[in-house]
Amino acid sequence: MRRWLLWGGGIVVSAVGYFFLFQTARTDTVALLGLWGTLFLLYGIAIHYQTTFQFKILLGAAVVFRLLGMLHLPLLSDDVYRFIWDGRLLAQGYNPFLYLPKEILASGITTQAGLTEVLFQKLNSPDYYTVYPPLLQGWFAVAATLGTSEIATVFWLRLPIFLGEIATIWLLYQILKLLGKDEAATRRGVLLYALNPLVIVELTGNLHYEGLTICFLLAGLFFYLKQKQTSSATFLALAAGVKLLPLIFIPALLDRNDWKKSLKYLLTAGVVFGLPFLFFLDKAIIENFSTSLDLYFRSFEFNASLYYLLRELGTWVMGYNPIATIGPLLALVSVSLILFFSWSEKLKINLPERWLWVLTVYLLCATTVHPWYVVPLVALGTLTRFRFPVVWSVVLPLTYVAYGQMPFQENLWLVAVEYLVVFGWMMWEILRYKSAD
Repeated sequence: MRRWLLWGGGIVVSAVGYFFLFQTARTDTVALLGLWGTLFLLYGIAIHYQTTFQFKILLGAAVVFRLLGMLHLPLLSDDVYRFIWDGRLLAQGYNPFLYLPKEILASGITTQAGLTEVLFQKLNSPDYYTVYPPLLQGWFAVAATLGTSEIATVFWLRLPIFLGEIATIWLLYQILKLLGKDEAATRRGVLLYALNPLVIVELTGNLHYEGLTICFLLAGLFFYLKQKQTSSATFLALAAGVKLLPLIFIPALLDRNDWKKSLKYLLTAGVVFGLPFLFFLDKAIIENFSTSLDLYFRSFEFNASLYYLLRELGTWVMGYNPIATIGPLLALVSVSLILFFSWSEKLKINLPERWLWVLTVYLLCATTVHPWYVVPLVALGTLTRFRFPVVWSVVLPLTYVAYGQMPFQENLWLVAVEYLVVFGWMMWEILRYKSAD
């Protein structure tokens, strides 16, 4: 009875923690870190002591924790307001790829589409063309049509993420079984993702579509492992249609000894990925979309690792921030290492592990690493023997300290602590498994 009371108390305390975390502003650093710390502590205890019966209860709790965030406006991220802006534009028949928010604010379009000054002030990128692919834009328009108010629109925007999360949990269980994991290891792997506070808060809570991307990506992996190439290519293309990131996983799926098979896979994925773009066909789309992506890699910087080291070195040598040069250089290094981990025959690792290192390389070379960018790595990590993605998820809330400064300012000492912990754990695991092999 005492043990069950402790379990029940832990779940209740976690639920209360999530309830308050979903209502805490990102500027309230002390409350945020306190809530994050408590939730991760309870998460660790649950993972360590769970049994077969408790596994089912904990899965139910994971669903409930996500439901607690369904009716709140996201407070730790303001990306949702661009979703609403683009959705209202498209719902009125205007192509969101063709308009800068700041350019149309004073036009008749804003009145017709319900794009108010209040909504404009909430946008975090009013000077940039939208970077959200057509597949997402279609859902933004549906949500804007179904939602008669801002909170109602947010609910509809969240719904596919929540459903995708449920599907992801099921897919993780099935894939772990396909990989030959025993029941205990399978349960542990599923719970590492399902109960992870960063996953729960950043996806369903903060409304980031990485939740849907992960679902489609794992579906593509599931069907690939079952040797259903067409279904795999279709789901991988859908994943890329939500976020472009999954394109980096395609090289590892290509069979260089059977180019006919690989070509069929690429053509299937290319057709599925390209179809939504036909509904937005305009010669300006490619230019505007590419311009925003280029500015992202050359101008934005947040919570980076290798880039920050090179930036400090470049600033010391040149006297200014050389992001315009370092960004593309790191992108080139990233592509080279991605191809290495995808195709190297010297690496005796399975597909999930190849994908894990491909994404790790990408994140370590990126100039911007928001907390939700690491969530797909957590999902892939549960399919492998490596746990450094989970460790990374534990220290990522430290990045929110930057929002407690007025004006916004990163604490580079905290960034250094974050990456020292991640690199240290990663190297320990690499050496540990190398010696075991």
